[in-house]
Formats: sequence, C-alpha cells, structure tokens
Amino acid sequence: MGVTRFGGPEVLQVVDIAEPVPDSGEVRIRVHAATVNPTDTGLRAGLTAARFEGLPAPYVPGMDAAGVVDAIGPNTDTALKVGDPVSAIVLPYGPRGGAYADLIVVPAESVVPAPVAAGHPAASTFLMNALTARLALDDLAIRRGGTIAVTGGAGALGGFAIQLAKADGLFVIADAASPDESLVAELGADEVVRRGDDVATRIRAIAREGVDGVVDGALLHELVLPAVRDGGGLAVVRGWEGPSERDIRIHPIWVRRAATDQARLIALRDQTEAGTITLRVAAVLPAEQAAEAHRRLEAGGVRGRMVLDFSRA
Repeated sequence: MGVTRFGGPEVLQVVDIAEPVPDSGEVRIRVHAATVNPTDTGLRAGLTAARFEGLPAPYVPGMDAAGVVDAIGPNTDTALKVGDPVSAIVLPYGPRGGAYADLIVVPAESVVPAPVAAGHPAASTFLMNALTARLALDDLAIRRGGTIAVTGGAGALGGFAIQLAKADGLFVIADAASPDESLVAELGADEVVRRGDDVATRIRAIAREGVDGVVDGALLHELVLPAVRDGGGLAVVRGWEGPSERDIRIHPIWVRRAATDQARLIALRDQTEAGTITLRVAAVLPAEQAAEAHRRLEAGGVRGRMVLDFSRA
C-alpha cells in the first residue's frame, strides 16, 4: 500500500513493486501486520516529501512490521532463521520503502524475535514508539528517584514513556483527557493531571520545584517548558528546537539514529515479555483499507494502535 502522489487518505492505493532481494546484512520478512503511526500520515500527506528527493514513486509508508523471516542475505551475521516470527523497525525513506508491503527487506540489526505471547498484530505495535521513548529517557538521563512528566500519556509514545520511566525508577506525572485518566493511571503514572495548554501549571502544583525532564508526546513544546526545573531537559519529537529558557536543554529525538541498535531493540522486546511494556491494539483492518485506518487515526481518539493485516497478501 503506497502513494504515487501526496494528499489525503484517498491517495493510498495498492501498488506493485519489484520483489525485494536481501543483500549481505539484510533480512527479508513476509509481513503479516504493519502498524499505522502518525509518521505514516505525515509521509502520505507530503510533509516529509523532501526526504524522497531523487527517488521515484511509489512511496510506501510504515515503520513497524511483524511477520516471519522469508530469506536471509548472504554473509549475514544473525541468529534468525527462515520461518522465525519477528518484529522489525523499518525506515521508509529509501529505495527499500516502508512496512506497508507483503515483503520487506531490512537490516538484520533492525529485526528481533517477536514476543512469544503476541500474535502478529500486537507484535507489530511496539518497536518504533518504544524505541523513541527509550531514546528520550536515555537523553534526559534522569537519575533513579527523579521526577519526569509525560505529555500525551494515553498515546503510544506517551504510554511507553510512562512504563519505561517507571521501570527506570522514576516518579511519573502524566497528562490525560478526562476519559483517559484511568488508562494513564493503569499504565503506571504516579500522578495524572488534566491535559490542556495549562498543563505546566498543573504539573508544577505537584512538582513545585519543577520536574527533572519532560517527554513531550503531545507536541506542547513551549507550553510545557515552565514545568521543567532550571537546568532540566525537554525531549521532543518532530524536530522542535526551542527557544528554551533557564538553561533547559532541548533533546530532539530521531528514532532513525538507533534503528539498527539491536541491543536496545532486544531489551525492549524482552520488556514486553516481562510485562513491562503493554501492547495495545485498537483495531485490525485489511491492508487494502489503509486509507480508512489513516482516517481513523487522524480523526483522533484512537487508544492503542491501528494495524493493517497483510496476512492474506
């Protein structure tokens, strides 16, 4: 499922591409499930069109996939075997394309054994967002016992950030709309505050000296800066760079920098096995209904992940 032109969900269509052949260091996966993420809707809409410069259409979205190993490239150092169920993080801005395909080729280091108890839909939902949360926490480097705030607590990034922060021994304050407060508490937040443009004031009512850092899953940027103590940190996605204040460091998080960091990926996979990370599937749609999945995601209110089923491909 890809696009030959950028636009609304309707531009997604079935496209034919050449069967990919894995080179040295690569693995081919027969995809059974691909998760729909906000990064996919941005690709489809053309918000990142510049990254395809020099590459011909069609362009295939998707950064999360699960399926089985179909082939392994020559001279590839991996413990994976043909037939193994796996999860993979995929970088769509290149000649290989993204995860919305029945066959994909990715670096072996971007592939991990799927969580044993998870089916393909659930196994496709965690690597990209959990890795983003892990990178944010690592960049903030808050010591055990410190305090962190998470915005967008009910979302995929926010939910993983809450759970991983708790596993790191941090006190977590997270925001939520009224219907999501119980969900965010169940994810492990120690304190839940009402979401909104004044969330920094609500956070400061609990952490009066300010929190050590914020994972800003809700893209609040300057609105949440007042919640951070002097010299703290703000981890952001989508490349926001400030301006900052009070010696607060801005940490732009780009998941692609660690897409082949297999040690981190394996650790996240193991945390799903241990129950530290919760896999949440909102709905599974046939791959041909990718446009509908994008519409639902962009309409808002989806809790858990929209997943495309490629098992019939």
